[in-house]
Amino acid sequence: MLVSEQIPKEDLDYILEPFTEQEEPDIKIVSETIKVIVRDAKGNIVDKREQKMKSLTQYFLAFMTIPLLGTYANSSTNQANNILTSVLGLPSQQQVYGSYMAAIFFDMAIQLGSGTQAFSPTLNSLAAPISNGSGSGQLVYNTLSFSYSSTSITAQLIVSNSTSSAINVSEIGLTGIIYLLYDNTSNNYVVNTYNYLLSYDTFSSAVSIPAGGNATFQITVNFTGW
Repeated sequence: MLVSEQIPKEDLDYILEPFTEQEEPDIKIVSETIKVIVRDAKGNIVDKREQKMKSLTQYFLAFMTIPLLGTYANSSTNQANNILTSVLGLPSQQQVYGSYMAAIFFDMAIQLGSGTQAFSPTLNSLAAPISNGSGSGQLVYNTLSFSYSSTSITAQLIVSNSTSSAINVSEIGLTGIIYLLYDNTSNNYVVNTYNYLLSYDTFSSAVSIPAGGNATFQITVNFTGW
């Protein structure tokens, strides 16, 4: 008996049909959006824009590995994983006094700047960061907040311009901070701080914040499955 006589015709037709790869929908699993709203001294909206965040750095990837790979703790050693030492520059091992434990903490913020530079995955600073204050060229960093849902994380920064001149914002980045706290081998309490640039983007035209005005900068990371 021929093999073809043992297989139903509809199954045989399917087997013999040339294979074609199924087209996948053009959907990004992870997408990021930057939104900006600028108000003048009277509270009127004078600028409103939205753009995609495009430029995640190597430090963002390293931060993402921490919940997957851990930091200095596993079943038998306090040795750090290689990506934490080679990319984040953390010490390979936390030396502590006696049986004392070390602790690691994380923080995140939005940083604004007045310069521009070409993107590189190894960037670790804005070209011209705008500092927090009321002096010339400075912005008051009023409120930083974070919110989340099951599919998104949002960071929002509200700044105000207390100077007598407009201030232009041409670059924006997410920054990450790691704090290592421990009692060292001399039994002294030590805090080491490590700062990183997690993303870097520029605006096609600078965001101008008028004197006495304020602006809200919002970065949202969305997670979409299909």
